[in-house]
Amino acid sequence: MAGNTFGERFRVTTAGVSHGPGYLCIVDGCPPGLPLSVDDLLPDLRRRKPGQSKIVTQRQEDDLPEIWSGVFEGKTDGTSIGILFRNTDQRSHDYTDIADKYRPGHADYTFDAKYGFRDYRGGGRSSARETVCRVAAGAIAKKILGLHGIRIVGYVKQIGPIVANLPDPTVITLDQVEATPVRCPDPTAAEQMIALIEEVRKQRDSIGGICELVATGVPPGLGEPVFDKLKADLAKALLSLPAVTAFEYGAGFAVATMRGSENNDVFYNDAGKIRTRTNLHGGMLGGISSGEPIVVRVAIKPTSSLPRSQPTVTRRGEPTEILTKGRHDPCLLPRFVPMGEAMIALVLVDHWLRAKAQAAPDLPPPIVESPS
Repeated sequence: MAGNTFGERFRVTTAGVSHGPGYLCIVDGCPPGLPLSVDDLLPDLRRRKPGQSKIVTQRQEDDLPEIWSGVFEGKTDGTSIGILFRNTDQRSHDYTDIADKYRPGHADYTFDAKYGFRDYRGGGRSSARETVCRVAAGAIAKKILGLHGIRIVGYVKQIGPIVANLPDPTVITLDQVEATPVRCPDPTAAEQMIALIEEVRKQRDSIGGICELVATGVPPGLGEPVFDKLKADLAKALLSLPAVTAFEYGAGFAVATMRGSENNDVFYNDAGKIRTRTNLHGGMLGGISSGEPIVVRVAIKPTSSLPRSQPTVTRRGEPTEILTKGRHDPCLLPRFVPMGEAMIALVLVDHWLRAKAQAAPDLPPPIVESPS
């Protein structure tokens, strides 16, 4: 199976399935000398793990990482970082009844079409549990970026028809996001979102929404101008996460109704620093970071596994009914936030390392004179 590695300079490889012994994450390209321990990984892993509140799946996994390599005397040593996660709360019998049926909204049929067989226990390799590896690797990336003043904050912007009122996404803090179990920094909207999630859960249904992610402190000049545009790599990173169906940055799809005079962000000299007065470009121009905050949004579909009967077919094409047992999120958004942050961090640290490797140290940055 191809496609298990992400990144160029900062590479992450994952292996494992949700109902197997566990997951393995290998991180290559982390600079040596970075202080790193299990405690650095736990905060974001706890934000991702199941069972953290009544509005998420009640599968009980501690998600405790075991660092097997790449760290010596509390610091990275420049070699591959190996991290192991053991699965402890599998209930594979929940899936026995659907071993021969295709679950609507899942990769069951497409896995059969590609490989000729599939692991029906919780989706196998396509399970969202794989993201435990990404979040761990993302925590390492965040630590590197933090040393250079780059901060990433994600939050729930919308669930169903309920939209948070967030005039300035660049000032939102992690504490505001974590103040409610739904991870929406608008307290009024958060209460309405929680009520909606509870309503659809009681109806044995699910609901989707939008996650917004903001990176501040990103220097200008990250990204490549053709195939490896920063926006393209961010899109691939986020669309590679389970349940993500759409990506936009800056003004996004709103540009379809704008004129050029409305959409262009005007440049100005801010005490010797080139900036734009607005940020409709979402921090990226020509696929390269502009120095303004990077703002992206992704749409997350409703959970496909439903505890209600749905029509489907068997592997032989025979009509049948399916009812998915097990423990599933009525809304994926609250647990998605740290996953989205992790993928943003992996892209940014990769491009930061690429920019550092190709920089010409003898060429100083452009000098901008402040107006007298």
